[in-house]
Amino acid sequence: MIRSVQIAGLTCLAVLAGPVATAQHDHNGSADPNPSKPWSQADEIWGEAEMQASREHVRRHHGSEAVFGVIVDRAEVAFADEGEVALLEGDIWYGGDLNKFYVKTEAEYSFDHSEFEEFEVQALWSRAITPFWDFQAGLRHDFEPDGLSHAVVGFQGMAPYRFEVDMAAYLSENGDLTADLELEYELMLTQRLHLKPRAEIGFSAQDVADRSIGGGLTNGAAGIRLSYDVIREFSPYVGVEWIGALGETRDLRSAMGEETEETVFLIGFSAWY
Repeated sequence: MIRSVQIAGLTCLAVLAGPVATAQHDHNGSADPNPSKPWSQADEIWGEAEMQASREHVRRHHGSEAVFGVIVDRAEVAFADEGEVALLEGDIWYGGDLNKFYVKTEAEYSFDHSEFEEFEVQALWSRAITPFWDFQAGLRHDFEPDGLSHAVVGFQGMAPYRFEVDMAAYLSENGDLTADLELEYELMLTQRLHLKPRAEIGFSAQDVADRSIGGGLTNGAAGIRLSYDVIREFSPYVGVEWIGALGETRDLRSAMGEETEETVFLIGFSAWY
C-alpha cells in the first residue's frame, strides 16, 4: 500500500513538472535561446511591447517612486565648565533610489551668550554611485559666524563593518579650502539599547585668520552615546564627548588665551520620519 502511494506521488510530481520543463525549451527540444530574460515566456503570449510597458509601470510606481525623509541625527545639550551649548544636526531629503535632494543643517546655540555660535545650511544633489555610497555636490551657506558661502563636494555612505561615513570638501567664496570627516558606528546591545561611538575631524589647506584656523588638521571630536529606542523613530540618549583644536589651530587659540579642548556631558535625542 505504501509503495503504491509513493508511486502515485512521483507520478503527480512528474505531471506538475512536465509543463515547466517543456516551457524552458523551444519546439525543437533545445534550451531557451535567451535564458537571461526570465520574462520571455510572457512576451511570447502577450507581446513584447505590452509586457515592456507593464514592467515600466511597475518600476515607476514601485522602484523609482519619489519619497521624502526627515532625520535628526543629534539634538542635544552639552554641559561643560564654560557653559551649556545646544546643538542640532539633521537632514531633510526628497527623491528616489538613485537621485535625491538633501538639505543638511548644523547649528550651535550658546545659552550663556544667547546667540548662535555656528549655523550652516547645505543644499545638495545626491547620486547613488554604488549600493552603499552616494556622491553629493551643492552649496553651503554659513549664517553664523561670518555669512560665507561655499561650494561642496563629498561622499556619504556605509563602509565595511557598518561604519557610517560622511565626508566633504568646501571651497569658500574667499578661496579657502577646508574639509571634514565624520564616522559613526552603532553597536546594538539589545533590540532597543544602542551604544554609538562617534568621531569627527577637520582639515584646512591654508590659514584662515578670520576664524583663527591654521593649516592642516584643525579640530577633532570623539565621543560615545548610549541611546534607547522608546519607539523606532525616537531615541533619547546620554553621552560624553571630547572636543578640541588640533595642530596650528590649537597653537593659535592657545596664544589668544582661548580654551583648546574640553570634555562635555551630553543629553539629547535622535529621531527620523
